Formats: sequence, structure tokens, C-alpha cells
Amino acid sequence: MLRAMGASVLAMVVVLVIGPAFIRWLRLNEFGQNIREEGPEAHKTKEGTPTMGGVLIWFAVLVSYVVFSRFSVASLTVFIAAAGNALIGFADDWIKIVRKRSLGLSARYKLLLQLLLSLFIGFVALRFVGVTTAVDVPFTDQRLDLGTWGFYALIFLTLAGFSNAVNLTDGLDGLAAGASAIVLVAMAGIAFIIGRNTSDPGITDLMVVAGCVGGAALGFLWYNTFPADVFMGDTGSLGLGGAVAGLAVMTRTELVLLIIGGLFVLEAGSVAAQVVSFKLFKRRVLLMAPLHHHFELKAWSETKIIVRFWIVAAIFAGAGFAAYYATF
Repeated sequence: MLRAMGASVLAMVVVLVIGPAFIRWLRLNEFGQNIREEGPEAHKTKEGTPTMGGVLIWFAVLVSYVVFSRFSVASLTVFIAAAGNALIGFADDWIKIVRKRSLGLSARYKLLLQLLLSLFIGFVALRFVGVTTAVDVPFTDQRLDLGTWGFYALIFLTLAGFSNAVNLTDGLDGLAAGASAIVLVAMAGIAFIIGRNTSDPGITDLMVVAGCVGGAALGFLWYNTFPADVFMGDTGSLGLGGAVAGLAVMTRTELVLLIIGGLFVLEAGSVAAQVVSFKLFKRRVLLMAPLHHHFELKAWSETKIIVRFWIVAAIFAGAGFAAYYATF
């Protein structure tokens, strides 16, 4: 517990101390955000805001992890899940900056790279961490055995699903960073419960990873809250989703994560609903997707949406953690 708290504080301090110089460097090199033409009109004023702030997040995570972690295989696997997705996001951000447009790495290549990453994580989890192919079923004391191929499929769906869901949520200043920190607190709590019940130091070390990433996300909020001085870019959002997914895989709570990360599920689900509705019925269920853009077009202020979505994230995270604690 103390190592996790120390990791969180150190990661936060590293971001806060290095942040101003890093943001100046991004501005000098003109690493600015390109805004989608089809996005809300109010977002045009954000054009040129420094992006790729996720590099700052992951540098702080790395420093804190090296200092406080015991380098268990479980925690290293989660770190690789986060870093691997962050690298995919970095490639996406870099392409956007070089080509000076809002479209980066194609979805096909993103998913292919995430599939390869999922296969690696699944192999390590089964072979070296002792993770089984059974997954905890929320609100019951049952575990569902998926078999080897079902296990790999679930890992891919969790990793790709949540990394891209966090990416979709990253549309308002501070929204993704704050929501991710909330979810990571709940995941750290689950790791603590499992570690206490099993006396497994490898599982307990997952709290340190959650602390590193959560602390870095909170520190980043200092510069990312409205009006943002810097955006995290896909480097940050895909990596944050990868960290959350990796923690769920190591604790076998992929299904519970659907509740804990309910805000991200809503955001991704709103996009899916919008696409399906338009393709089938030529009608849109929302003014604009993802969900936070719908409320923007209903004339809600950005800060109002962000704070209320953080509250929703906290409700989901608390409910998911309570369901896990009561059941297991």
C-alpha cells in the first residue's frame, strides 16, 4: 500500500515539475493538435494546442515504476500493455503531426498491432503469471472458463476495446485523464484485495503500476484541465486504456471492468449506436457522437460536461468495486 502511494506521488511530482519545460518544447517544435473538420465548432479554437502530452505521462510512469516496483512478471506485463498501446498511439500522433491532418494510423493497423500485443500478454499471463482461462462473473461467485482461444479473444477485446474507448473519451479537456485516474483507483483496490487474500507479492505489485499511472494522470490534469495547455494525444489515451485493460487481465476482472469502466463503455457504445442507427435507419440517435459531444451541442459548457462525467465515472467505479468486494 505504501509503495503504491509513493509511486503515485512521485509520478505526479515528475509530471508537475517537468510539465512546463516539456510544453514549451512542444510549442517550439510546433507539435500542435489538428482538429477534425466534422467536430464541434467550438473546438476550432483548440487548433494548434500542443499535443503528444502522453509522452510526459509515460516518462513519469517509467521513473516511478523503476523506483517503487519489485518488477514482478504481472506488473511488468501490465506495464508492457500500457507502453505497447502508448507506442501505437505515438505512431498515430506522429503521423498526424507530420501530415498536418487529424487522421493518423489507420484503424486496421492499430487493431493488428493490438492483436499482436494481446497474444503476447495472453501468453505471458498463462505461462508465467499463473492466470487461468476462467474469468470472474459479476454479482455471482462463479467463474466462467473460456478455454484457451476464448481467453485470447477476451484479452484482445478488452485491450482493444478499452484503449480505444479511452481514446474516444479524450475529446474534452481533462475528461479522459480524470476518468482514467478514477478507474485506476478501483483497479488498485481490487489488486489489494486479491493480494491480501492470496499473499501473492506479484499481484500486490499491480497496485504500484496502478499508482504510477493514476498519479501521472492526476499530475497531467494540472496542465490538461479546461482550457488545456496540452493534450495527451493518442500516446496518452491508448496507453491509459492499455493499463486499465492489463490490470483487468491480471486480476481476471475483465467482465467487472465493464462496470468499473462504465463511462468508457457508454462513450464507445454511443459511437456504435450512432453508426448502427445511421446505417440501418438513416437516423442519428445523438446530435453527435461520442456522447460528450452530444451534450456540447445541447449547449452544456465544457466544464459542466467534464465534472458531471467524472461523477458518472466515480459512480460506475464505486459500483463495480462494491460488486467485486461483496462477491469475492
